[in-house]
Amino acid sequence: MRTKRTRRNRFRRLLAPTAGLYRYVAAAVAGLLVFLLGAIVIFRTLLEPVYEDASGSWDAFLLRLGYGDTADTVTHVLGLVLVVLGFYVLVWGIKRFDKRVAEAVDPNARVGVMDAYARKQMLALGPRIVALGGGTGLSTLLRGLKQYSSNITAIVTVTDDGGSSGRLVTEMGMIPPGDIRNCLVALADAEKRMTDLFQHRFKQSSGVFSGHSIGNFLIAGFYEQTGDVDAALQMASEVLAIRGRVIPSTRASVRLRALMSDGTEICGETAIVESGGPIRRVFLDPENVEPHPEALEAIRAADLVVIGPGSVFTSVIPNLLVPGIAKAIEESGAMKAYVCNVMTQRGESEAFTAAEHVVALEANVDGRVCDYVLVNVMSPSAETVTRYHEHRQDAVEPDIERLRQMGYKPVTGDLMSETDYVRHDPARLANALMDLLNR
Repeated sequence: MRTKRTRRNRFRRLLAPTAGLYRYVAAAVAGLLVFLLGAIVIFRTLLEPVYEDASGSWDAFLLRLGYGDTADTVTHVLGLVLVVLGFYVLVWGIKRFDKRVAEAVDPNARVGVMDAYARKQMLALGPRIVALGGGTGLSTLLRGLKQYSSNITAIVTVTDDGGSSGRLVTEMGMIPPGDIRNCLVALADAEKRMTDLFQHRFKQSSGVFSGHSIGNFLIAGFYEQTGDVDAALQMASEVLAIRGRVIPSTRASVRLRALMSDGTEICGETAIVESGGPIRRVFLDPENVEPHPEALEAIRAADLVVIGPGSVFTSVIPNLLVPGIAKAIEESGAMKAYVCNVMTQRGESEAFTAAEHVVALEANVDGRVCDYVLVNVMSPSAETVTRYHEHRQDAVEPDIERLRQMGYKPVTGDLMSETDYVRHDPARLANALMDLLNR
């Protein structure tokens, strides 16, 4: 008795990997057999006579094809029906088998294994894209770009010194993880529950955890384990299964300094933003830091380099101030585009037009880092404009002709998403960049 039960259990374990797949395998096999039967019937009654008497008269040829014989015509139709039916059942069985296997591997899978594989291969052959920036602007861009390529390198600014990032920088001596975390999540292919957990921020009443995000803690934990920022980011990338890679513009500890329009100097990104005053120029402190070598390699090998969107003085320009970054972009043979913000920012870019955003780049960065400027020409609703006016913000004026006079090539379109905030729409922005690259 025990021997029979043992054998039965062994047999079940042997067949366990195919549980729930029998019907689809059987359907595919049956479909193939019916298809072959139909093909044999058609060959026997339709094609064989042609080989038997290819030199006969046209009337004899038609007669041999069955047009003169009702029985043969019925046989032809029957063979055709068998072929179509068999092919349909065969494809249905394969697709259902494929989908069931995908669901067994990942219960949240939306496509089958073959579709997922084809999609992954297509993205692997996508263009080599480098995106530079920080804040929410860069992560917004990456959400759109990852639908077109997995050869993406996000180069992230490391001057953030506020909130959770600032505290971890002070306490652990690491680079600020906040903007890097947002970019990792934007490129993630992991299930939503994992990305939501990565982005979860503790409430202000959470004691020592107050204001921290779990993703920042995980990156800090990986950094403490390895003692190396690149290894820490690689581990975080594997956890989130990202498409592409995220690297800092420099591995050095660096702060941002700003020369304000009234001649005063402010040190620290948070203090600069909170001052609300107009900025003349920004600098890194210290200035002579080493660029991340992989950032330079990615820029040199890129097909497309995208600068922005993001806060022009505190998110975009800091990357370009790292020695070697701007020069690598200028010397790169890639197509180079700057994405102008949709809305102005209090103090930092207050009342700036699209051309004035580019003027700010030229005033702070040595060399020409872009040829194209993407500008949104769609206006927000009147209600949204009123709400933003209360914070001294407005839609960026698309002064296209001035950009042309400055020697740039404007690319215009409806690039805006209007929800609680007015931002770039990831899909529209990425589509505009891909259209530009394919010209």
